[in-house]
Amino acid sequence: MSSSSINENWLTEFQETLQDEERSPGTIENYLRAIRTFVKWLNDENRHLDKETAVEWKTHLIHTGYRFSTVNTILAALNKFFTFLGRTDCRMKYLRIQRKLFRSEDRELSRDEYQRLVAAAQKTGQQRLALLIESICATGIRVSAVKYLTVEAARCGKADIALKGKIRTIFIPKKLCKKLLAYARKQKSISGEIFRTRSGGSLSRKQIWAEMKLLCGETGIASTKVFPHNLRHLFARCFYKVCQDIAKLADILGHSSIETTRIYLISTGLEHIRTLDSMRLIL
Repeated sequence: MSSSSINENWLTEFQETLQDEERSPGTIENYLRAIRTFVKWLNDENRHLDKETAVEWKTHLIHTGYRFSTVNTILAALNKFFTFLGRTDCRMKYLRIQRKLFRSEDRELSRDEYQRLVAAAQKTGQQRLALLIESICATGIRVSAVKYLTVEAARCGKADIALKGKIRTIFIPKKLCKKLLAYARKQKSISGEIFRTRSGGSLSRKQIWAEMKLLCGETGIASTKVFPHNLRHLFARCFYKVCQDIAKLADILGHSSIETTRIYLISTGLEHIRTLDSMRLIL
């Protein structure tokens, strides 16, 4: 099969297949982006699709400097697409990655930094953004679940979230409910989503991401730490510090595997050094 035979019609059919499987819009977008990048590389290099070429692409990704976890995400997209095309002979093995022992300190958002982000948003008149940051961090929801924070949910103190083929209920702290309802009244919203664009549409992941990044200049916080999912990580660490129950935390975060939850609780190298020092085993 030549690269030219992989056209938009194939991609459209593949997209419909993913939608039938109820894959999230974010996953579908990432899969299609990975495939289009691969096809462009095939065209630029004037190559045909076969196992040898697929493995060369995998090597290219590694040498380009992609993180190994990102490479595996790209491979997952391509392997799925190859199966769809009936070219299982082109499927590639994933990179074997040892589980991280420590979390990178330049990506960990602290409670103090979180508070500074909220304060900066309020100071610059971005009340919606300030409340949105608080809402994600106080509930631990994914950014894609923001649309489920409705007036109705704030009134009853809980929201039913349907994501990744699962429906789960998350509870909303009373103080946050009051803030959400007050904001809704100010926006003259009597029902439906609380966080909306000026035209009344849903906030996109990209818009939330971009608005948060702009706060870096106001706060001096490294941009590597400021993104919506990091608020979910902060929630996880704070919750676990209080309850010390990883199984309960996994349920709240909507994880089907506790191994996924463990990733959220990895300590930084600095924290590990402090633990070693506190043991006082050096005579």
